[in-house]
Amino acid sequence: MTTTPQTSSDSAALASVDLASVSPAPAFSPLYQQIKVLMLKSLQSGEWKPSAAIPSEIELAARFRVSQGTVRKAIDELAAENLLVRRQGKGTFVATHAEQHVQYRFLRLFPDSGDANSEGPAQRQIIDCKRSRASGEVARALRIHQGDAVLQVRRVLSFAKVPTILEDMWLPGVPFKGLTAERLRDYDGPMYALFETEFGVRMVRAEEKIRAILPDAEQCDLLKISVQTPLLSVERTAYTYNDIPMEMRRGLYLTDTHYYRNELN
Repeated sequence: MTTTPQTSSDSAALASVDLASVSPAPAFSPLYQQIKVLMLKSLQSGEWKPSAAIPSEIELAARFRVSQGTVRKAIDELAAENLLVRRQGKGTFVATHAEQHVQYRFLRLFPDSGDANSEGPAQRQIIDCKRSRASGEVARALRIHQGDAVLQVRRVLSFAKVPTILEDMWLPGVPFKGLTAERLRDYDGPMYALFETEFGVRMVRAEEKIRAILPDAEQCDLLKISVQTPLLSVERTAYTYNDIPMEMRRGLYLTDTHYYRNELN
């Protein structure tokens, strides 16, 4: 009986063994996509921490028994998705919401001047942070059971001391156990950076639905507007690795001096 030397397709098969417990990716997916999923597993498990360097391409190629080019292609996709950051001459690092260029990645409201830095960082007022039970709508968004414990947060964001955004957020209770209004008020950085550093939850993508509405009396009071003031309602579901939903957010945006901007690829 003759033996056949191991080929790159054999390496793909070896990689697929681990993939079975991570993703339903089909067996015919390209090898670099399989390596990408294995790298996502390392990110999700916390093996590679936010802001830390990941192993070199050569080390990863040896680990997964594939070519360095295959690893590079997987890293390219993860970098394009803002999950990894390449730094010239230093290596590749796990992206973090604490970094200046990504910390407001999901905030799309800009002043009419177009200069996002003209107003400085938003001023935050935490209105409420309490434990509650998931409604049917929240449970569906977070893929939990109706009645499960959730953390409900309400806050107002102001620009140049003008209340501009009213946000209601619902977070699954178990991953965010211990989060309090006091902790939110004391933290200076972006909320997603707090989730990342203290609760091990990194938001990597979001889906949004947008519509125009008129405010109710309570919303008028918090934003200091009249009941005839139109608002932009932005409903967002944010996901961590492997498309696990970790936040449902409903934001009401005042757009008389701001506009909502998105980039479409």
